[in-house]
Amino acid sequence: MRITVIAVGKLKERFWEDAVAEYRKRIGPYARLEIVEVPDRDPDRCGGEKAARETEAADILKACPDQAHVIALAIEGTPRSSEELSQHLDELSLQGISDICFIIGGSTGLAKSVYERADETLSFGTITLPHNLARVVLLEQLYRAFKISRGEPYHK
Repeated sequence: MRITVIAVGKLKERFWEDAVAEYRKRIGPYARLEIVEVPDRDPDRCGGEKAARETEAADILKACPDQAHVIALAIEGTPRSSEELSQHLDELSLQGISDICFIIGGSTGLAKSVYERADETLSFGTITLPHNLARVVLLEQLYRAFKISRGEPYHK
């Protein structure tokens, strides 16, 4: 399986980089993981939040693999438990989908064009997560999903 994570913004603190590196290493035996960072845009310099979202969206859509099944992270998306996410990834694989792209928006959210490209949305609940934390949570949940799928132990 090939997983692409497109995230708006760069990781600026070392502890986020370390967490991502750890989960990248853990996911390695299960899938090829690529993380693409697109620049976050300052709404004050872009002509407002909508313009910032649209500029980020152009970068996101350009980075998104054409053949990928796209899952956008959104508060209003479908919530899934770890077990449900694992089962869903298995179902996608059984359907012949081996290229999955997750999209994490920036501080102003995602533009409509990104949602239109997405095949589905995923929610980590109704709380708002900073994009750095959302990236780490996503990677941890992907690692957990692979462990669940293979019946391998993982701490609870």
